[in-house]
Amino acid sequence: MSRRRCFFRCERGHSLCGLPNDEALRKQWLTFIFTTIPEQYSSNIVLCSRHFTPDSFRNLESYKSGFSTRLLLKEGAVPTVPVVKSEDGEPQPDVLAQDPFAIRINHIGCQTSPQNTASVSTQFIASQKTVATQLSWGTLKEQHVRSKATQTTVSSLSAVNKSISSFPDFLPSSTPTRAPGFRPNKRPRLELEEEEEEEEEEEVGDTNTELQAQPHEEPHDSTFESRPRYSDTKYLVFESCLRELFDTCPICKTKCDVQRRRIGTYVAFTQLCQSCNYSRQWQSQPIVGSTPVGNLQLSAATYFTGASFFQLAKICKAMQLQIFPYDTYRRHARSFLEPAIVHKWKTDQQNLFQQLQQKGKVAVGGDLQADSPGHSAKYGSYTLTHLESNIIMDLQLVMSDEVGGCYRIGREGLKRSLDLLKSNSLAVEYVVTDQHPQVQKLLKERNIKQLYGVWHIEKSLSTTLERLAQSKDCEVLKKWLSSMKNHFYWSATSSTSGSEKVAKWKSLVNHIQNVHVHEDPIFPKCEHPDRVSKDPKKWFQPGSVALQRVEQILNNKRVLKDVRKLSHHDQSSSLKAFHNLILRFLPENVIYSFMGLLCRLYLAVMHHNENVDHEQAPAGQAVSEAVSFETGECTLKPVKTDTTYNYLNELMRLVFEEVIVDPAPFVEELKKIPLPKDLPYRYERGR
Repeated sequence: MSRRRCFFRCERGHSLCGLPNDEALRKQWLTFIFTTIPEQYSSNIVLCSRHFTPDSFRNLESYKSGFSTRLLLKEGAVPTVPVVKSEDGEPQPDVLAQDPFAIRINHIGCQTSPQNTASVSTQFIASQKTVATQLSWGTLKEQHVRSKATQTTVSSLSAVNKSISSFPDFLPSSTPTRAPGFRPNKRPRLELEEEEEEEEEEEVGDTNTELQAQPHEEPHDSTFESRPRYSDTKYLVFESCLRELFDTCPICKTKCDVQRRRIGTYVAFTQLCQSCNYSRQWQSQPIVGSTPVGNLQLSAATYFTGASFFQLAKICKAMQLQIFPYDTYRRHARSFLEPAIVHKWKTDQQNLFQQLQQKGKVAVGGDLQADSPGHSAKYGSYTLTHLESNIIMDLQLVMSDEVGGCYRIGREGLKRSLDLLKSNSLAVEYVVTDQHPQVQKLLKERNIKQLYGVWHIEKSLSTTLERLAQSKDCEVLKKWLSSMKNHFYWSATSSTSGSEKVAKWKSLVNHIQNVHVHEDPIFPKCEHPDRVSKDPKKWFQPGSVALQRVEQILNNKRVLKDVRKLSHHDQSSSLKAFHNLILRFLPENVIYSFMGLLCRLYLAVMHHNENVDHEQAPAGQAVSEAVSFETGECTLKPVKTDTTYNYLNELMRLVFEEVIVDPAPFVEELKKIPLPKDLPYRYERGR
């Protein structure tokens, strides 16, 4: 893990601070550094503590006593102490004379006892710290030696030659003692974990008001950038562990008065020592306005991933993990989360429309998804997709009471989507839908060409044939169900005109009788090669009851009419996958408000559009075997690359960098969406 170093290349081991954010203050810092500010400079410049006067810090005494690991700059602090260089132009190696903050002692997990401090007190002037590493960096900088066998710290090369039993004498009397001759535990597990963290974790930069010790060096031209507060790594912390930090005064070791304040996942401690009047305040997470960032981020993560707050609350309650109530979650959703979702969807939609305007007319597919089967649907969402790219262009949520019944939901949803396309100057070439009469009437009134999706008609026809195959007279039909389904798709996709589709479809009646020459001149002969069947019993016998009943279904006038209008190129089958995806964000056993339904549908659309063009996995993982438990057949499906969730990162950024700063314009955009009158927004009780 790389570490930064002072701009003036001072001796390592000092506390560092980056440039402040305030523009005027930054100019003062740069003037101190460069004298004349250059046009281009690295924003990652850092200065060490030796360039600041002692009165520039707020917690100097606590830091010098070893009870603070960070020096906190006062507001408006400016570096004024110039660098002291030797004759060869390098900074003086002995910086202890100029740095009043170098002498500090931190004892963490020390396992040696004090006996005689006089013998080594004159040798230990540099900083001493026992945290997993046993020899300080300032002492061993020339030898690069790291000890893992002892748990003590030395800071001069002469002390290294002392025996292990001689140099624990410098430790203070407050360190826990052990019996003579007792060998302390090495704690290899702890050392290993700390070393792994030091090598793998990326260091987060401090703000302009914090100085933190950086013992390792980082290249001067580093592109290190600090992450936003909401992107910080989070941990679970027990309250008993927190109280250990505040129960006693770090100055006089007296028991302190500690007050705790909690807001959901946020906790703050106020410590006051009655003996020496030492006081400090600590909070577990930053606060924006009056909203703890962790609380809002937990609400956002729950909402944006389609999870249930009540399930989350049960998990937290089971492990005694503090969480905010449901009313707080709903307040976050109304004020920040739902406005962010609507804004992002509208922005993405407008960007998509601008791209499609350059391609001329568009071919679209539409389908309806109701919240319950049959004729009892309360809501229905009509989805319009761009057939060439399978990207969803629009989604309309319609309430049955608005249109006079669930039978008209599909027509109203398609009407609103077509009106939206027209208002954005998008002309429709044709629409692939189901054969709903209301939809047919609407498209005929608007003079828009309509084609039927193969999946819609095939599903209805297959259901009828499967029911017929259960009868005793038509058992032979079971052998043909899969082939008939394939023939239906082939008739649509291999044809260019409606007459050709009908001719190929009608040839199926001859084919199942082992007759492969047909009277229709459009399709006079089957295209498959001639071969003798190994199972002669699979053919339908001419004049049999089974053949007559199957022919009545296949050559039905309505079926032939639908076959003529099948889409031969683009299909809307991707909407079936999207409807399955909706269940991840909208479980069927949960009741949401209108706005809650709409926002979760928008989240499903964002997820679908981001992952709709996933490529196939590399060779060796191209297919996977899936077993159908209904038919017992094995099918091979291509394995795609891993799913991405970039829309979640964008929503988080939008909430914490824009919406929470000024939510008014986002809320106004949300209010422009009309809500049904009989289901007010405030009554939402979704789980």
